[in-house]
Amino acid sequence: MRLRRSVSSVLSVGLMAGLTLVAGATPGSARPAPAKHPVAQGFFGAVVSDTPESTQAGIDVLRRGGTAADAAVAVAATLGVTDPYVAGIGGGGFLVYYDARTHQVSTIDGRETTPAADTETMFVDPSTGKPYAFPTGVTSGLSVGVPGNLATWQRALQRWGRFSLADNLRPAEEVADRGFVVDDTFRELTRENAARFAQFSSSAAQYLPDGQLPVVGSTMRNKDLADTYREIGRKGIGALYGGSVGRDLVNAVQNLPLAAGSTLKPIPGPMQLSDLTAYKALDTAPTHVNYRGYDVYGMAPSSSGGITVGESLNILQNFDLKNMDPVQALHHYLEATRLAFADRGRYIGDSRYVNVPQQQLLSPQFAASRACLIDPTKAGVSPVAPGNPASPTPCATGTAASAGDDENHTNHFVVSDAYGNVASYTNTIEELGGSAIVVPGRGFLLNNELTDFNFAPTQGTAPDPNLPAPGKRPRSSMSPTIVLQHGKPFLAVGSPGGSTIITTVLQILLNRIDFGMNLEDAIAAPRATQRNTATSTAEPAFIALPTTAGLQALGQKFAINDTSPLDPTIKIAPTIGVASGLEFRPDGRVIAAGEPSRRGGSAAAVVFPTCYCD
Repeated sequence: MRLRRSVSSVLSVGLMAGLTLVAGATPGSARPAPAKHPVAQGFFGAVVSDTPESTQAGIDVLRRGGTAADAAVAVAATLGVTDPYVAGIGGGGFLVYYDARTHQVSTIDGRETTPAADTETMFVDPSTGKPYAFPTGVTSGLSVGVPGNLATWQRALQRWGRFSLADNLRPAEEVADRGFVVDDTFRELTRENAARFAQFSSSAAQYLPDGQLPVVGSTMRNKDLADTYREIGRKGIGALYGGSVGRDLVNAVQNLPLAAGSTLKPIPGPMQLSDLTAYKALDTAPTHVNYRGYDVYGMAPSSSGGITVGESLNILQNFDLKNMDPVQALHHYLEATRLAFADRGRYIGDSRYVNVPQQQLLSPQFAASRACLIDPTKAGVSPVAPGNPASPTPCATGTAASAGDDENHTNHFVVSDAYGNVASYTNTIEELGGSAIVVPGRGFLLNNELTDFNFAPTQGTAPDPNLPAPGKRPRSSMSPTIVLQHGKPFLAVGSPGGSTIITTVLQILLNRIDFGMNLEDAIAAPRATQRNTATSTAEPAFIALPTTAGLQALGQKFAINDTSPLDPTIKIAPTIGVASGLEFRPDGRVIAAGEPSRRGGSAAAVVFPTCYCD
């Protein structure tokens, strides 16, 4: 307690430099957004998130003496206002947390669950006996899982917080009441969803003012969400998990709020209030691998992120990437994830429902048996077969099968505090805009997380670990990661991007550890992702690299993805991920780094800045 009091007193003396809100704004109007910097350095804690308002909320909590858990809740709740198409209390996520008091890394699984009335065939159209088309499943009540974010926030505060949930929700309430200024990024993301939002009266009322896209420079308020946060602050999370907010949520899922003239015929879901009351955020043990002397901790199932990143690192540990020709180093990166994704599809699902051989998948022996399949002279042909972690025969091959990955948009942020705690948190409502259903009178979008299940078996004659079941959590790719060096925090990283999250996090770790880039450059570098598919998805900047011709000569194939998975006529930015990270230096400085340009760029700040290093 003496440390906490001393730190709190230091913070209260006026470490108010950096991101500061403009005073004297007209009451009821949006204040000018804080300055947005993708990179910052300094002391006493840091935040990197998608929007300047959410980063500011976290910094303000840290300045009041809050922990990384307190600030994480404030950031996440504010993202529900300013980045609502990928965040909020209608979704779920995964938190990785370093506790400076115990020197331990812990995780919380806040993934959404399937309502009790759903079954393995929930996404099979009874009129045809075939799976629904993916867009049909997304924009429906059927895709809505029981949300886990709010339970995650409460559990994190119980374990590591200093302030109450009501206190940590207050910054988000203020932003929702006051409003925020619509920028080009928010308008563009609204454009990509406008046709879906227009199908629901509550969604159109919130995000399509007068039936039009919001104007850049206008103010976007969300009074309903502010009131919802206040109610939760007064009544606790039971307001959603069984109370009045939960009743409104269930009603929206069962009785879809269709707009007059809607052309959509979405499917209602069977969620009951009892599904909400039964929900629990789970304390789980992190995954762990040691990579070139660094201890890398991530999320265990129901996320596939920690295992798949860890297996890829273990495979690559068999090669000296640092001293390889750049073409060969990138070739090995692509081949390692090709193999790890084959194993992911075959073995990883919700470990409460299927036997996930986590220890074997992360063993050096299994990694060696997969590494010897990498041919330096040519690319593998996907789909490659999964290995056998129970009996890792070197270079063995089996029967190939593939699993589709339709999960897409998410958000990730990182927080550290003056006490030495670190949070790496990825949360989501799944597709950009989730199910497109705003709960009437409540102001938040509902997720479509259940479409992360496989709609039908994908593994041939082998069991599919990712089919729906009552209460089951769909497999995720979210990969919030904390890296320790000599037992102390070194990096905290993560990204959105569906199944590309895994390769984005892996690529950042390789850039920083093997290729010697600083954190800022490791995040900004062009990306490519190989997920056991015939063609790797790549950003245009990656394809333009001088190494790409050499990779193509080895048989690597690349394509750019610039269309929406829900509507191929809608063009989207051909980028991969929106990463954020922290690096902890020996002199006590923290480097906070995000994206310089992807999805409008990140907002990085520190409590006591020494540099905004754009």
